Amino acid sequence: MDVIAEVERSGLVESRHRGVAVRVDADGAVVWAIGEPDTVIYPRSTNKPFQALAMLRAGLPLTGEYLALAAASHSAEPFHLEAVREVLSRAGLSEGALQTPPSYPVDLHEHANVLRAGGGRLRIRHDCSGKHAAMLLTCVENGWSTENYLDLEHPLQQTITEVFSELTDGRPAAIGIDGCGAPQHATSVRHLATGIARIATAADGTLEARLRDAMMAHPTYVSGTRRGEARFMTEMPGVLAKSGAEAVFVVGLPDGTAIVVKVEDGGERALLAVAGRAVELAGWSAPILTERPQILGGGQPVGEIRVAF
Repeated sequence: MDVIAEVERSGLVESRHRGVAVRVDADGAVVWAIGEPDTVIYPRSTNKPFQALAMLRAGLPLTGEYLALAAASHSAEPFHLEAVREVLSRAGLSEGALQTPPSYPVDLHEHANVLRAGGGRLRIRHDCSGKHAAMLLTCVENGWSTENYLDLEHPLQQTITEVFSELTDGRPAAIGIDGCGAPQHATSVRHLATGIARIATAADGTLEARLRDAMMAHPTYVSGTRRGEARFMTEMPGVLAKSGAEAVFVVGLPDGTAIVVKVEDGGERALLAVAGRAVELAGWSAPILTERPQILGGGQPVGEIRVAF
């Protein structure tokens, strides 16, 4: 992979991040790229829009912030947990039905709040619990088993695989297990961007547009009040953004193109800077696009993370 960011300290480059960044249209044509667009990756949580769309096609009866939560990697803020419980309630289920690993919030502020209150790991505090609650509701709506809803051969997961394959122009390059326990579908960076472009530019009245509009109208439900993708969508109305573990970031633009960034080492410190630069090159402007993490020495700025393109 190519160098996409450098860490400079006191005038010396001390570290480099390699990766891939690509912009494609909804037909999969590459508009711009650094690195190899056909690099195969696990998109991690940037697959969630595809999973949520599959659930909608299977009859998931959610709209608004609850639908946004179905595609979320949430911060386990109180409003997130309240919404997850509401989705479970509509399914007639309790938190015990969730098969997410017991977790602390991914947001450090919320993690600290839990510790101060004497709390611990809970399944509902996992950042994927909104998706899992939506999966359970989809199963209930269809009369499918809720005991094994994460099995690859379950009707829900088969539907997700079909929708993923449709939007990314081919069967998954591999199927692994995500951090939350759900199947994780691999594809190329280019095909991931193609699928996101198709959701971001779907015609009004379609299920794709319903999902897109819910995510853009409720960005803090997609992530959290302190998270980068929420800022992307808030500062640039009409833009769809989603992050994934191991440093993956997708952006759908209203001009029919989409951007995907993958940092090879999985570290996230350069991720937003690289994604911001790619969106800036697409003609957008917003404060978050030009912000760069500072490198400190003795508590004072002595360098920065520089995007290498």
